[in-house]
Amino acid sequence: MALLRVSKLMKYKMMNMKNNQENISVESGFTLIEILVTLTILTLTMPALVRSFGQAQREQALAENKTTALYLLKYQMALIESEGFPEIGSDSGEFGEGSRYTWASEIADVESEEVEGLRSISLTVIWQEQGKEKSISVATLVSDRQLPQQNQDGQQQNQGGSPSTR
Repeated sequence: MALLRVSKLMKYKMMNMKNNQENISVESGFTLIEILVTLTILTLTMPALVRSFGQAQREQALAENKTTALYLLKYQMALIESEGFPEIGSDSGEFGEGSRYTWASEIADVESEEVEGLRSISLTVIWQEQGKEKSISVATLVSDRQLPQQNQDGQQQNQGGSPSTR
């Protein structure tokens, strides 16, 4: 009796497995049409994705070049200003040996009846980008701090900034 029960149980499990296998083979997997549609979509979208990644990489390189040029511009301007009241003239140079960034500066007197001891500094950083010359410039004014300052009435003040006595 026990052997008969085990035999029926085994037979039931075997039939159940066959039914599950038939259900799995019919219901699982992709059809040929689904695979072809997926491949068509990938074929159409991949070139656009690859192009956009290439464009993003180029744009990132251009932004990096501009950022570097701005930092070098600030650095060179700080060097010029740290020397005190600059001498009139032009100068140029590189940022290190073999650098693709160069700079040029122009320092000139500013003619003014109201203010004396004023000079303009024009600084330009130049670099090559995609076969073209690119540049970024800045201009500022500096004054000679050694000259005595004048108050609004045109009278000179002492170095300490306190008004002179009459």
